[in-house]
Amino acid sequence: MLYHLLSRLGAEKYLSLSYFSSRLILAIDTVVAVFSTFVAYLLVRGLFPHPIFTVWYGVWLLAGSCLLSVISFVLFRTFRSIIRYSTLREVWKLGAAVLLKDALMFGYVLMLPQNSAPSMAAIAMGFLLDVLVTLFLLLGLRLGMIAIYDLLKLKSARRNSCQRVLVYGTGDKAVALVTRLQNSPHYRVIGFLTYGKLLRNHTIADCPVYYFEDEDSIEYLRDRVDIDAILFATNDDAQDEQDRLIKYCTEKSVKILIAPPIDEVIGGKIMKQSIREIKIEDLLGRSEIKISMEEIVANFRGKTILVTGAAGSIGSELCRQLATFGIRELILYDNGETPMHNLRLELEERYPELKFIPVIGDVRIPARLDFVFRTYHPQVVFHAAAYKHVPLMEENPCEAVLVNVAGTRNVADKCIEYDAEKMVMISTDKAVNPTNVMGCTKRLAEIYVQSLGLSIEQGHTQGKTRFVTTRFGNVLGSNGSVIPRFREQIAKGGPVTVTHPDITRFFMTIPEACRLVMEAATMSTGNQIFVFDMGESVKIAHLARRMIELAGFEPDKDIKIEYTGLRPGEKLYEEVLSNKENTEPTLHDQIRIAKVREYDYREACEVAEELEALSRKVEIPDMVRLMKKTVPEFKSKNSRFEVYDKVYDKEKNAI
Repeated sequence: MLYHLLSRLGAEKYLSLSYFSSRLILAIDTVVAVFSTFVAYLLVRGLFPHPIFTVWYGVWLLAGSCLLSVISFVLFRTFRSIIRYSTLREVWKLGAAVLLKDALMFGYVLMLPQNSAPSMAAIAMGFLLDVLVTLFLLLGLRLGMIAIYDLLKLKSARRNSCQRVLVYGTGDKAVALVTRLQNSPHYRVIGFLTYGKLLRNHTIADCPVYYFEDEDSIEYLRDRVDIDAILFATNDDAQDEQDRLIKYCTEKSVKILIAPPIDEVIGGKIMKQSIREIKIEDLLGRSEIKISMEEIVANFRGKTILVTGAAGSIGSELCRQLATFGIRELILYDNGETPMHNLRLELEERYPELKFIPVIGDVRIPARLDFVFRTYHPQVVFHAAAYKHVPLMEENPCEAVLVNVAGTRNVADKCIEYDAEKMVMISTDKAVNPTNVMGCTKRLAEIYVQSLGLSIEQGHTQGKTRFVTTRFGNVLGSNGSVIPRFREQIAKGGPVTVTHPDITRFFMTIPEACRLVMEAATMSTGNQIFVFDMGESVKIAHLARRMIELAGFEPDKDIKIEYTGLRPGEKLYEEVLSNKENTEPTLHDQIRIAKVREYDYREACEVAEELEALSRKVEIPDMVRLMKKTVPEFKSKNSRFEVYDKVYDKEKNAI
């Protein structure tokens, strides 16, 4: 309470000053000295009544005390000391100044006109009281100022490191969050926050319930209740309030924080780094997808699992989730040395009991894959290794074919050779009616994998591996994606670059995508291409504006948004994966099976071999023509390869 009172009075400014004004200190000391003389005079007058002690005598006495106090303090320069750094030397100087003042006062009193002098006992008592009271008050004043300074400094330091927060909502998770933060040195929960006045003046878990209705309510809480942030207990609450409370808070410069899920809480305690500021990924996600984790865990427990592209965004999250399933062995396969090193350190720290083997390798090299399969005999393979950036692959189509087509073929063939139980291939929504090389290579990879699985099922090819393909759209925050790019641009002060004002994309969180991948792998009977419900599409320009606002800036004023034009191979709108017309339902309402044309395995194998040969010789025109012939729905957009579509259309018309 004292701290808040001093704050209201502006006492915190004292912390930012190098010292008080010397004139102010001199004036305060003089007032204290004169007051001490007045107290001493009243006491002596009460103890030793005498006719000389009149009102005018007292006035002359106080006037003399004022003048002589100033002279004494100036001579000893007591007002030049910085009070917060006072030492015994300053105490000695202060005592000497008080004694000098009273010595001068003795001479002054003798000079005052008087008919009869008071007794020596009264005079001695008066000067003794004056010295003692003056010293007591001056020293007490300095000690009090030092104590207040230390209090303000301590509270200010705590305030900088301990944020005052309101927890949104009054549900079970919100109340549990308050309990877990009771002894936190980093966050001080001062109450709950709800919309509307329904719970006004209520108390929950000894914390008051505050309410908001508009921007002014948030401004009031910020200024009057002195809150630093609003803390959400769940992502769902944050998503529900993104167009109301979060909008108000960003406009009024109140931080938005989000708590970790309960499985990220260590030993019942929430670490400082666990609670973080809300990110755009939290707002674009959907309500938590319900999946059968028990069945998934049972499907993978005790098995040796290989993840290709393990150090990538999807691959690394698959590894994190698989690490909790009680698997026997996890093989990490990737050609990126530094990301693999970072993933290894993370897994060693988070899952010390997990047996995992990091392997630096390239899916384009069959011999390296053979070593891994021959040595570890994985039972389940998650194939996430791929080149994914559309414009880059449009400029380097041969590399896209070598990794996405030949690399997938190499992995699938090794699964057959070494009797892996299941191979799960990670595909993309860009494989649907592709408009770029990257999307077409992923469709070709799907064709090879599915045709191989059908050939095994029909008894034409020896093997027991079941092949599963999963398609989904953009994942939030993946390496090189739009959100990290926007975040970097905002950190640099802009501009934020968007290719087109109307461009839209579907988004899914990385953990959500990986859970659905494992759910699809569990329910699959083999050779299906599973597609995921991606929810509503998001306008990228709107996404950029929200990210700028969440960063505390005003779009087009503080940070500009610039439109740069569609990049090679880029669509304005992505295909909707889960249309009822092109898919079949499954037991999971957010996973469907794509209806696609089935290819003969021998034909798919010949195409894959020829594409690999052409890509290794860098014969781009012939390679792209073969891709378009094999995948007739591949129509290039905003690309140099559009010319082959025109030639192909002319040939069809001529026929």
